[in-house]
Amino acid sequence: MIYKIRIILDAEEDIFRDIEIEESNSMEDLHNAITQAFGFLGNEMASFYTCDEEWRQDEEIALFDMSENGSDVRLMNEILLEDILTEHSPKLIYVYDFLSMWTFFVELADIVEKEDAKTYPNTLFSFGELPDSPPEKKFEADESEFDFDNTLDNYEDLDFDENWN
Repeated sequence: MIYKIRIILDAEEDIFRDIEIEESNSMEDLHNAITQAFGFLGNEMASFYTCDEEWRQDEEIALFDMSENGSDVRLMNEILLEDILTEHSPKLIYVYDFLSMWTFFVELADIVEKEDAKTYPNTLFSFGELPDSPPEKKFEADESEFDFDNTLDNYEDLDFDENWN
């Protein structure tokens, strides 16, 4: 089967690509298709994140395991698309280049039969030009989570010896 996937840049203006890719391809194959469709070199770190219907990020699927002691990080080359992207969980978040934080919303649009004459992955449609730099992100927090009255103005309340050196 062939997955038709829309990849949308997290920006105010509409910038997206529609890609066809085989369901048996790896997540790394999808990563490569996305970087090619948007014109990236593909030489930066990247990760997919599973998410819920409201795009709340969950589990990371990394391009490389950068941990020092071999953690439980799932890797793109070990996971097939059909195991992550399904009709019941059709959304992913994709982040390319952790210094620039290019962020994309990935959504399964359709599942169709494979056409023998086609080569996959295939970019079906391209809309909008990628800007020179990633869109600015606004990180917002719920102020009720912070205790602004309990600041560190009074060091006497802290439990340590001032002459520790």
